[in-house]
Amino acid sequence: MLESSSSCVESTYDYLDWLTMLPWGNFSDENFDIQKPEKILDNDHYGLSHVKERILEFIAVRRLKGTSKGKVICLSGPPGVGKTSIGRSIARALGLKFFRFSVGGLSDVDEIKGLRRSYDGALPGKMVKCLRSVGTLNPLVLIDEIDKLGKSSSDDPGSALLELLDPEQNADFRDLYLDVTIDLSKVLFVCTANVLDKIPTPLLDRMEVINISGYITDDKMHIARDHLLKTTCMECGIKPEQVVVRDAALRSLIENYCREPGVRNLQKHIEKIYRKIALKLVREGASAETPEVSVKIFMIDESNLADYVGNPVLYADKIYEQTPVGVVMGLSTKSTGGSTLYIETTSVEEGEGKGGLHITGQLGDVMKESAEIAHAVARRIMLEKEPKNLFFANSKLHLHIPEGATPKDGPSAGCTMITSFLSLAMKKPVRKDLAMTGEVTLTGRILPIGGVKEKTIAARRSQVKMMIFPEGNRRDFDELACNLKEGLDVHFVDEYEQIFELAFGYNMGSPPLNFRRSLTSFMWDLLSGCFQ
Repeated sequence: MLESSSSCVESTYDYLDWLTMLPWGNFSDENFDIQKPEKILDNDHYGLSHVKERILEFIAVRRLKGTSKGKVICLSGPPGVGKTSIGRSIARALGLKFFRFSVGGLSDVDEIKGLRRSYDGALPGKMVKCLRSVGTLNPLVLIDEIDKLGKSSSDDPGSALLELLDPEQNADFRDLYLDVTIDLSKVLFVCTANVLDKIPTPLLDRMEVINISGYITDDKMHIARDHLLKTTCMECGIKPEQVVVRDAALRSLIENYCREPGVRNLQKHIEKIYRKIALKLVREGASAETPEVSVKIFMIDESNLADYVGNPVLYADKIYEQTPVGVVMGLSTKSTGGSTLYIETTSVEEGEGKGGLHITGQLGDVMKESAEIAHAVARRIMLEKEPKNLFFANSKLHLHIPEGATPKDGPSAGCTMITSFLSLAMKKPVRKDLAMTGEVTLTGRILPIGGVKEKTIAARRSQVKMMIFPEGNRRDFDELACNLKEGLDVHFVDEYEQIFELAFGYNMGSPPLNFRRSLTSFMWDLLSGCFQ
C-alpha cells in the first residue's frame, strides 16, 4: 500500500522478508536412538567418556519424556581439546541442524538482539539469522569463546546473552528488529570456554559445565594414529603406504614438541612432516595424474624426526635432578593445561632482627597473599617445634618462582611455599620425586584446589613418584582414568603436619611414622609371645 517512491518501501520489504522467512513451526526430527549417537561420538572422538555419557543421558531423558527442551551446556577446557568439534558431533548424534557463531571480543548488544528499525541499516541479531539459515526452531547453536566477551561503557553483551540462553526467559525472546516474540525453548545451546572465571556469574549459573581437561601422551598417540595421520595423509595427496611413522617418533613429537593438553599443535607438526614429504615427491616428478612415478617409502623415526620438524622446542619440566635445600616442586594449572612449578627460597640477609620476606616471579596478587600466609605459618611451626631455631627471626628471605615471564596466580601453592621455607630453615632437602599442591590457612589446614587431572598429567611428565593432594580432592583423583593414576604414590592430607612427615621423612616433635608402626608391631609381637 506504500508509494513506490516512498523511502520506507525498501526497509519495509526487508522487514517483511525477514519476518516471513523464519521457520515458524518447523522442527527437525530428533534422533532418540541411543546406539547411533554412541557410535558417532566414539568414531569422532577418542576418550572423553564423561562428555559422551552426558550426551547419552540427555537423549535418554528426551526419549522418556517424548518431548524436547533446550539446555545450555558449557564445554570448558584448554585450547585444542576438541570443544567445537564435539559440538558438531553432538548435532550429528541428535540429528539437529548446526549453527556456530563466536562471541570472542563481542561488545555490541545489537549483534545478539538486533537493531531497532528506526535506525538506518538496521538488521536482526545473530539468533534470527541462525533460525533463517538452518530453517528449524530446534537447532544446536554453538556459541564459541563465551569467556572472551567484550564489554563497553554503554553495552553489556553478557546481559543480552542471559536473555538468549536462560531457559526461563528464552521462550519469549524478542529481537529488537523484528519486535515479535520467538520461542527458543527448544534450542540446544552449547557454549565453549577456556576458563570459567571470566564468564559472568549470572550467565555461568544457567549453564551445565562439562570439563574437558585435555589428553595425556597415550591419548594423543591413539588420536594421532586413528585420526590425524590418516586425515593429513589424504589432505596432502599422499598414499598411506608411502609414509611409516614409528611409535617412538610419534611419542618424541608429543613429548618434545607438542606437550600442551590439546592436539591442535600436534596436527600442525604432523602436517609439517607430510608437506615436506609431498615436496620431495613432487621434486621426483610425482603429481595427481602420475602418482605412480615415485614408489619411495618414507620412514619417520627418532633419528630423522628433526629433519622434518626441526630441533625440539621444549625442555624438561624437571629442572633439578636432586632438589636443593629450600626448593620444592609444586603443581599449577593455566588455560593451556597443567605444569610443574618450582618454589625457590634463599636467605639474602642474616643477622639479628633481619626477619622479612621478598617475593619475585611474576606473581599475581592472590599468590603474593598466599606467600605471606605461608611465611607466617612456617614461622609459627618452627617456633612451636624448634623454639631454639631463630632462622626466621634473623634472616630476610627471598622467595622466587622461576618460569620466565609467565604470570602466575591462584591459591594452590601455599603448602609448597611452607615446605620451601621449612626446608631452608632446617637445612634439609625434600624428596626429589615429590610434588605437592594445596592452599593452606593460618591454622595449617589444607584446602581443596582445582585442576587435579591437569596437575597429575604435569607430574607424570616430570617423573614424579609421590604426590600430595588435599583431602577434599580425593574424589576428583578417584575419578581419573586408571592409566593416569598408575605408578603414583598419592597421599591426601588435611593438616600441614602430614605434609611435613611425607616431605622430610619424620613427624614434627615425634618419631617417624614408619618407626612408630615398627615399634607398635614389635610390641604386639612381644606381647603375643608372652601370652603364648
